[in-house]
Amino acid sequence: MTWPTMTFTGKMTLWLGKLEVQLLQLGRGHTKGDTVVWLPGEGALLSGDLVEFGATPYAGDAYFKDWPKTLENLAALQPKALVPGRGAALTTPEEVARGLTETREFISDVYANVQKGVAAGKDLNAVYKDTFAAMKPKYGHWVIFDHCMPFDVTRCYDEATEFADPRIWTAERDIQMWKTLEG
Repeated sequence: MTWPTMTFTGKMTLWLGKLEVQLLQLGRGHTKGDTVVWLPGEGALLSGDLVEFGATPYAGDAYFKDWPKTLENLAALQPKALVPGRGAALTTPEEVARGLTETREFISDVYANVQKGVAAGKDLNAVYKDTFAAMKPKYGHWVIFDHCMPFDVTRCYDEATEFADPRIWTAERDIQMWKTLEG
């Protein structure tokens, strides 16, 4: 393993000739250490997996409660263009707003559905089935929907019940999750 020789907290500015490049940590969402690249002179944002466009966010290591606020922090930059973690580059402010909104809605919808199931005392299997069924009509056409939903619901269920921070995905945990979800 190679350890970093340079780290930062919050913000670091780099200059590539006359190009200002800011590395920003604007909150947790996709992971605990989400970092975005902001080019303030160009109004361009590289969001990584904090924003997806036409693709289902993978949220197996996410912070569902924090993610919507982090997206608000991205929007506050007022980017003119955005390169998401998946999907086409968003090249107008209107497309950027749509990408941020759709990602926020997906994360919020997963969280609301899981919270509803947890409040009703349902186990992970039942919460997964209910959440998948509720979300399929709106998001089922998005790339990797079927693949991401088991991980997304499992992490969200963890956060809503007993694990504020994501648990490490091991081979054993992966097997356990599939056994639980497949009944």
